[in-house]
Formats: sequence, C-alpha cells, structure tokens
Amino acid sequence: MDLIPVPQHATVDEEGRRYAFGPRPVLAAGPGAEGVARWLRRELGAATGWELPAAGAGARGDVRLAVDPGRAEADGPESYRLTVDADGVELTGADAAGLLWGAQTLRQLLGPAAYRRAPLAGPAGWSLPYVGVADAPRFGWRGMLLDVARHFMPKEGVLRYIDLLVAHKLNVLHLHLTDDQGWRIEIARHPRLTEVGAWRPRSRWGHRASPLWNDTPHGGFYTRDDIREIVAYAAERHVRVVPEIDIPGHSQAAIAAYPELGNRDVVDTAALGVWDDWGVNENVLAPTEDVLRFYEEVFEEVLELFPVEVSPFVHVGGDECPKAQWRASPAARARIEELGVDGEDGLQAWFIRHFDGWLAARGRRLVGWDEILEGGLADGAVVSSWRGYGGGIAAAEAGHDVVMCPEQRVYLDHRQADGPEEPMPIGYVRSLEDVYRFEPVPPKLSAEAAAHVLGAQANVWTEVMENQARVDYQVFPRLAAFAEAVWSRLPEPESRDYEGFEARMAAHYARLDALGVGYRPPAGPLPWQRRPGVPGRPLEGAPPIV
Repeated sequence: MDLIPVPQHATVDEEGRRYAFGPRPVLAAGPGAEGVARWLRRELGAATGWELPAAGAGARGDVRLAVDPGRAEADGPESYRLTVDADGVELTGADAAGLLWGAQTLRQLLGPAAYRRAPLAGPAGWSLPYVGVADAPRFGWRGMLLDVARHFMPKEGVLRYIDLLVAHKLNVLHLHLTDDQGWRIEIARHPRLTEVGAWRPRSRWGHRASPLWNDTPHGGFYTRDDIREIVAYAAERHVRVVPEIDIPGHSQAAIAAYPELGNRDVVDTAALGVWDDWGVNENVLAPTEDVLRFYEEVFEEVLELFPVEVSPFVHVGGDECPKAQWRASPAARARIEELGVDGEDGLQAWFIRHFDGWLAARGRRLVGWDEILEGGLADGAVVSSWRGYGGGIAAAEAGHDVVMCPEQRVYLDHRQADGPEEPMPIGYVRSLEDVYRFEPVPPKLSAEAAAHVLGAQANVWTEVMENQARVDYQVFPRLAAFAEAVWSRLPEPESRDYEGFEARMAAHYARLDALGVGYRPPAGPLPWQRRPGVPGRPLEGAPPIV
C-alpha cells in the first residue's frame, strides 16, 4: 500500500477488489467527527471535485466517520481503524486526532492525485482497494522545530508546514521565535521588539566563516492576530504549537531594541544592532530584577496568544549562554553574591528556575535545551536533549520528561550527502537512511526512565536556509523518514527494512510533487537547488553519540 509512516497492522484484499466511488459520494459523520469531516470536504473535495454532502437519515454513506473513546484503552490515544469493503469506507478514531490520522491514510490510498488543489483531467472515477488498517502512534510528541528567527518564514509558509506535518502524522510544531538575528512575535507592551528587533541590515551568506554577505535587509514578524491564526489553524488539525522565547542567551535582537536588557556596565548596549552573523553571541541578558519583569510581561502576552488547552508547553531556550560579560560585570558579580548562587553558571540556572516556577504557577510546563539541567528543575519541566542522548538520559533517570532531538541524528540543517554539489553544506552527513534509523529511546535507559521519553522532534535551523525552497530541500524527504521513526513501532535500528522504506518512498515522492514540495531528489540536488561557491562547514567522520 506504500503507506508512510508504515501502520501497525494492515491487510489488503488478495483478490484485488476495490470500492468504486460514484460521482457524488456522501459522508456520514458522527459526534466528534465534525472537524475531520470539514477537512475531508476541503482537502479531498479540492482534489476530487466531491462535495461530500451529509448522508440523509438512515443512509449509510460512502465514507463513515466515528469517534469511539472506548477504543482508547485498548488501542491507545490517537489510534484509528480503517476498513474499505463493499460497503465503502469505515473510519473510526479513539479520539478526533486519531480520526484525522486515519484520514491521512485514506488520502494516501487514493493516490498522489488526491493531494492536488483541483481535479486532474482524465478518466472519471475514484476507487480504493479493500483494506483493513489498525494503527496508533508510538510516541505522543512527534514534532519539528522550525527556526523562523534566523530567516523569517511568512505566515502562509508556516500554515503550509502545519499541513505538511499533518500529512506525515506529526503533531508538534516548535516555533523558534527569537534569537540574536531577529525577534518574530509582536509584543504589545514592548513594541520595539519588532519595530527594531525584527530587522537586520544584512546577513552572512553561507556559514559564519564565509567571506560573503547578502546585503539585502532581512526581517519580518508575526502580528498578534497572525499568531492566533497559526495556533487556531494548528489546533483544528491536532497540532500543538510550542513557542520558544530564548533566555538568557541568544538575546541580541531584544537588547538592540531595549539596551537596558543588556550588561551596560561592560558593553555599550545602545550601540548594538540586530546581529547579522551566525554562531554563539556574547551579548546576553543582564541578571537583574528589571529584566525578569520585562520577560514576565513578554511571557504574559505569549500565554495569552498560546492558550493552555492547545499549547501547554513553553520553551525558554536556556542554551549557549556565554559568561564572559557576567564575569567582567561588577553588577553581575554583586548579583551572584546577593543571590548566593554558584558563580556565573548559577546565574544562568537562576534565570531558568525563576521562569520554571513562574510558568508552573500559571499552569504551563517549561521546556528547555539540555543545559537547563545545570542548576535543578521543577518536577514539571521538560528537557530537549540536543547535545546527543546524554542530557536526555540524565533527565529521564532523574524523573524529568524528555524530547529527544540529538544533533548527531535529527538536525535537518546538516547536509544530506557528501560532495561539492550540496548547497551550503553544514555539519555531518545525515542521509535519508541515517534519519530512518534514528531511535528516540537509547538502550541505556531503564524501563522506568524510558517512560519519560515523550517522543522526539527533528530540528530545522535556518542560518543557511534563506527561503521556503531551501527549507523544503533540507527537510524533505528526511522528514518522511523521521515521521516513520516516531510513529511506527520499528525494529532496532540495524534491523530496519530501509530497502522497503525506499520502495514506499517512490509513491511518496509523487505525493510530495503534488503538494509542491521542493525536496532533495534521490540522485542529488537539481541545478537550481545548488549554491555554487558559497562555503559551508562540512565535518568529517561519524560523530560520537553520547
């Protein structure tokens, strides 16, 4: 059936029988299935020309949707069952999310033309093979980080990526909204964050060691209503949006907008602009009560825009915070003495602990990169393990929930192949097969600790991804492999059937073509996907997994 991700259980009729739809199929949707019914009418209706009117009283319907919460205990949350036989299509979800994932399977079975925005000319009629599918996800957190701070992606592009996540049964969009190179979310109380912080005069072209520059000013931000729209659009499709506001490092864009946020006793912060380069920036937040109040006001608006029922998690970064300015700052040294913390590292932990408690008091769960383990965390905090598996193992063994996203395996900014044709090559080679063999739960974990692995996400950092086409090239087709690694219950990495996955990808490439995704072809980049002469940072050898 060429389904991606591969389902737990699937059977197809050995006699090759098919259910043929008439020109005007009808749809029956039970209680709780209204959202998926809207999705089918909108998406399948565009491709097929079907209106899918509601079945009349007593009518059976060509497509029948039902939510049966009783199945959740046996099959698990987000599970579904799909049957196609002589009576048509029967799709049942343990919840509305499971029903939507079943609808993705239905769409795949209809063929690549079902992904078009208008019916294709040709022979009339659509049909489905007789099948039985029973499926459920392995993990509840199946996500992708999209960095819109380094290069801004307009709202329409974010909505498009939500649809692409849904097509792959992924359910978390981690939006990296702030960094040294740009602030991308409107904060009404602090308008200069976007008036100043959302724009930079130029950008490094290529890796930070490149001598080249793009002198076109770059920027953009999401208005409060844009954010509301993104969150609502995602929620209707059962995708959770996790906002990230970085503290105390990765903050030069905020300091450029409000110089009082920086360490003014050692740096002329009024002279700082939004950073135009890549790498780890020395300009970090000052460890003052005024800075805490400022960011509390920021987070108050963030919590309003990301309601708890659809976005219970808030990411605060917490990584890559250089300490040179704090070491040189008399004010920071006095603060260390006043707080009684363990030097400059203690200041970073103090920032994180403050917002850990502040968010918990408001019913949210703090998420941070694995550096936040240094200094102690509240019980509800979640660790994003990016520097390998080590941070995730330590967090899980200590009783903290973990999202696995090790750089060595699922950073999609890393190049996909060796050779000079890869555009702006970054990091280690991470092929489609490498991502397919990613295992979110390291074997070192005890069974009790493994239960704290919420799932995993693939991270898409955009320093060298200047537009949607570049993002597509880096993300696909590897996101399809990642989706199978986090949805399906696969064997151990070395035993996985990569050849079978490759065979199924032949059909999936046609789906991506219909969706207009500019993926990397198996044979290598097309001429317009290359960036000749732009240096990257290719690393040799296989990185250690720790």
